[in-house]
Amino acid sequence: MCQFENLKMRRIIVLGILFAFGTITKAQVPSPGAVQTEKVWIIAGVLHLGNGKVYNNASIRFDKGIITAIDTISQGRDYPDHKVFVAEHVYPGLIAPNTTIGLNEIDAVRSTRDYNEVGKNNANVRSIIAYNTDSKVTPTIRSNGILLAQITPTGGSISGNSSIVQLDAWNWEDAAVKTDDALHMNWPRMHVQKGWWTEPGDIEKLQTYKEIKALDEIFSNAKTYCSSIPEVLNLKLEAFRDVFSGKKKVFIHTDGAREMISAVQFMQRYNITPVIIGGDESFLITKFLRENKIAVVLIRTHHLPALPEDDVDLPYKLPKILHDSGVLYCIADVGAWQQRNLPFQAGTAVAYGLNREQALMAITKNTAEIVGIDKNYGTLEVGKSATLIISVGDILDMKTSKINRAWIDGREINLDNSQKQLDKKFRAKYFGE
Repeated sequence: MCQFENLKMRRIIVLGILFAFGTITKAQVPSPGAVQTEKVWIIAGVLHLGNGKVYNNASIRFDKGIITAIDTISQGRDYPDHKVFVAEHVYPGLIAPNTTIGLNEIDAVRSTRDYNEVGKNNANVRSIIAYNTDSKVTPTIRSNGILLAQITPTGGSISGNSSIVQLDAWNWEDAAVKTDDALHMNWPRMHVQKGWWTEPGDIEKLQTYKEIKALDEIFSNAKTYCSSIPEVLNLKLEAFRDVFSGKKKVFIHTDGAREMISAVQFMQRYNITPVIIGGDESFLITKFLRENKIAVVLIRTHHLPALPEDDVDLPYKLPKILHDSGVLYCIADVGAWQQRNLPFQAGTAVAYGLNREQALMAITKNTAEIVGIDKNYGTLEVGKSATLIISVGDILDMKTSKINRAWIDGREINLDNSQKQLDKKFRAKYFGE
């Protein structure tokens, strides 16, 4: 009887999930924007270039997806062959690093999660081919100004390869901006805290040693494999070829100071300069990071400190600490749908020391440099991609931010999403709007 009731309950839960999923899929995903055919001229009250510079009463022009001019004075000018927009604020499109956008739809439904492969060494995994351009989550992210993302696999010691995508495309081939930009690794924890009264025991230390030794064996085998032309193709080792040649970066996920130092020194043996993702304790080793030219991707400022003895405001202050120390850094959020809060993560750092343009750089210019797309994205400059957003208020302030237009490579995109559709539906139902 008990088994029958459990089976019945499981069926009810599954049916409920399928019903919810079916309801969600009724929401329409906006079609990608059309290729730019008209020249565009945006007259801005405030033009934020993303590199620290700000111009008041300026304008920006672009054609065929490329920025053609930035005028620091808009008065007295006229371009009759351009389509004109008037804006309060203009910003570069925001960039979300280390995210599972398009790889994860519903956390509770396993079949919609495609970001974590089985096994320790998944160096051959490519997130780009799993990227879902029809995700219902993506439009909600775009509506807050995030137009590009680094879609990243997770799990295992070596998770696989991330790629950079623009968030308005029919398929992953169209979405790809830079494929296989970085190999992602999870560094073993070197301190397992059992309680305030004890250090990790011999078993934990031995396990950490074994995990690092296993990584060393993988890299050593890959180095040997890539130094010659193999007779038999090994996909897991072949994935390291661009790593050793410098074409592909290595991103190491870790938070502790000891772990960061260990990971950097490990990579230096293979002439690789890694990027750190996480970096909760990066404030303890700023000199080491600066001297070794290590960039840090901070995972959200909206969280509690890692250790009980840390300052409760430490996560909010960390961007300012790294900025003042000369360490290249950017700000990220976690997961998929959480990325819509990315500008507000940066906004919190403003309240704790950064000025607004420095905080904007942490989600535009700095991110573009770290992931390797700064040649075309991250700042508003002549010759770069016309990937930008128009906002009524300050995009770093959740109370005033309101994105009303956006362009990716000169294509104006639709900022509608399922949440806006539901808002319109029930306003019409209950308020007659």
